Amino acid sequence: MTTNDSTPVAGSASADDRRAVTGKRRIAFAVYVAGTDELPGLQALLRSLALSNPALCEDVVVLHPGLPDTAFDAARRLHPRLIPRPAAGRHDVFRLDGYDTVVALTPAMVVLGRLDALLKLRTGVAAVPCPGPDGVPDPRGGIPDDGLLVIQRQDLDHPVPHAAPKDIPESLLVPLDSRADFRARRLHDDLPVPDGVVVLNFAAAPGAPAPARTGLAPAPARTGLAPAHAARDRFDLDDEAFRAAYLALPGPKHPDLLPHLALPFPAGARPPIDLVRQIAEIHRGRGRHDEAVALLGEAVAGRPDLPRCHETLGVCLMALSRYEEAETHLLLATASPDFAPRAFGQLARLAWLLGRTEDARGYALAGLESDPTDANCRAWYTRTTESGIPDRAATAAPPGEQLAHVALFADGEENAGDKVLPEAVRSCFTADTGPDRWHQQHAHLLVDEAGLERLNARRAVIVGGGGLFLPDTAPNGNSGWQWNIPDDVLARITAPLAVFAVGYNVFDGQRYRRERFAASLRALVERSAFFGLRNHGSVARVRELLPASLRDKVRYQPCPTTVARHLDPRLAEPAVREDTVLINCAYDRAGLRFGHDYGHFLGEMAAAIRAVSVAAEVRYAAHMPADERFVDDLRREHGLTLPVEPLYLFSNDAIRDLYRRTRLVIGMRGHAGMIPFGCGTPVISLVSHPKLAYFLADIDRPDWGVSVHERALGARLAERAHAVLADHPAAVSDVHDRQRMLWSVTRDNLARLRELTGLPDPFGGSGAGVVLPAPRSAADREGAADRESTARWENAARRDRA
Repeated sequence: MTTNDSTPVAGSASADDRRAVTGKRRIAFAVYVAGTDELPGLQALLRSLALSNPALCEDVVVLHPGLPDTAFDAARRLHPRLIPRPAAGRHDVFRLDGYDTVVALTPAMVVLGRLDALLKLRTGVAAVPCPGPDGVPDPRGGIPDDGLLVIQRQDLDHPVPHAAPKDIPESLLVPLDSRADFRARRLHDDLPVPDGVVVLNFAAAPGAPAPARTGLAPAPARTGLAPAHAARDRFDLDDEAFRAAYLALPGPKHPDLLPHLALPFPAGARPPIDLVRQIAEIHRGRGRHDEAVALLGEAVAGRPDLPRCHETLGVCLMALSRYEEAETHLLLATASPDFAPRAFGQLARLAWLLGRTEDARGYALAGLESDPTDANCRAWYTRTTESGIPDRAATAAPPGEQLAHVALFADGEENAGDKVLPEAVRSCFTADTGPDRWHQQHAHLLVDEAGLERLNARRAVIVGGGGLFLPDTAPNGNSGWQWNIPDDVLARITAPLAVFAVGYNVFDGQRYRRERFAASLRALVERSAFFGLRNHGSVARVRELLPASLRDKVRYQPCPTTVARHLDPRLAEPAVREDTVLINCAYDRAGLRFGHDYGHFLGEMAAAIRAVSVAAEVRYAAHMPADERFVDDLRREHGLTLPVEPLYLFSNDAIRDLYRRTRLVIGMRGHAGMIPFGCGTPVISLVSHPKLAYFLADIDRPDWGVSVHERALGARLAERAHAVLADHPAAVSDVHDRQRMLWSVTRDNLARLRELTGLPDPFGGSGAGVVLPAPRSAADREGAADRESTARWENAARRDRA
């Protein structure tokens, strides 16, 4: 559906799918249902899947010979991601487009154990071999037609089987332990189901009649198999009993599956308060704060004795910019000693957002009195205390001679990249990047009337850079992205407004509501005199959300950290390199980054580190304290210890100096690639977020990135790293060449921006035309076409100004 001006209308909370960019695996279960008599078996399978793996929810593709869609209504009530698809037969499990790994099941199966090990398989076609004469699986017997299969579709580069799985080449077969697909008929004479069985398969023996699919099997078919059928009978439940059984399970539950089976709550009795809070947390995590507030508001009405719920409700109200109500509920949460420190930390953040620095400090201090070890309250107390210390504002230039800067200004032990970035942005405009020439406005602070007056008093307002277009970092109901500014306030900014090197930072698979963001984005583009995004991927994504009349205003402006050598003459000098390689990993939203592949990633990284250590010392560069999880996991799981460079404690100069002196950086964070690149250091990106691939496409070096999901990640990293280290001068020269193109685009954009700000060129001279090297292969030309179009537009604009 589109509007009249062809603006896409996004779903209320659809997932952002960029698997083609990140290489993230998409996994599906596939079940072939031959007729309606097998639908009860499908339903028992779905119940068993949920009850045995409550935290697992992947697509379930139901292949069928053309059954009516209504035939699957009962199954849809059991699973939120059921996808019926017509098929010629079970062999179509090998042809499921859009998926990388397919786990093929049958309606004759029930799942009794965890499927984690099967989902971690990465090669070939895995199955339990056919049984030999003694009934025990024999690898020489091939694969049964009615067994479990784990198919890696990238390995099927041969003709797809049309008749039976036994046609798969032996070279692709990965034998599984019999417990992965255990035949119930082996349990004759009422033998018990062995421990560790993952899937129990009731397929009939060759030549025997198929077991009934309609609930319980006839008595003759059950004779001698009582324990096996008892295991299956656990899943012959009606909907109400199944829902109750799932909700009663301990431990984590999947955020798709839990709301699907819990909602709507039965009429009459109040639902358990913990269940209400769990579902509210799921809504909160997906940006559906209004639904979370509706659930919790009803649950806590007249109940001041529910501190955890009041805390969650307060946080969700804050995300909707309903600050007064949020403060009330957070204060109620402070009544409990167990939740007081967390609630006071949130109250400190709320007061700070509203510019009430003294109140924020008071809340933080109250939290520390409740728990002197609380790190969040300690950070807020430090931030609000430091913000009250007199600075150079009294000697600063008059407001009309300053630039206002809206950005994320990291402090304390926050992200090192967000500390370097604001300074790099300011260096593009003025040699003096301090408070004399710049008025600082943190993006998360609410822009009220006083804030608007301060912005309008400045020569211009610069917004950026960084991944400000991200919905779940400090969410607010005013804009739907990180700048906390209502539309009516944005419309009254009279100073020239420039959006500079901002990124669309949504993760692959991340769900969020686009309506408020899209409306605020449209208002921002309309109001901006310059709107530059830091990669062509962001340009394309943002244009998708805009009406046709505004799309041409969105242009490419590289992140200034990538051209640091041109901004700071000290960095242009040849670096004295140390014989080191730095690695960085990121763990925010780890589920979206790694999916089911974290164990694989860790093992491959261990192999790569061992290989690279032969040529250089490998050290770890932590941009945040949480990044150090990699070092801990690597030591625990693989016995490797890496020295840590805590960049979150370094000054900006020290961060750049460290990256400038190393020979290679292998980084997962965006600025773990862009900052060293800007300092002239070769980089390899560990791609777990689209922005890394976008940057590499912009510089026409996609081969500098390796997906964290890559099967041969360790070997590819080691090969690429050794190539860089073996001819390091050539690698550095290539970085400098790529950088010149980014600097050319930046200079051209800055020439236009000087017309808005009236400031002199801090670099002197005139900007050159935009430089774009030709793609190295035909496969790269499509991505280059958009960059060439942008370059032509920018060169034409430059000629017009001349």
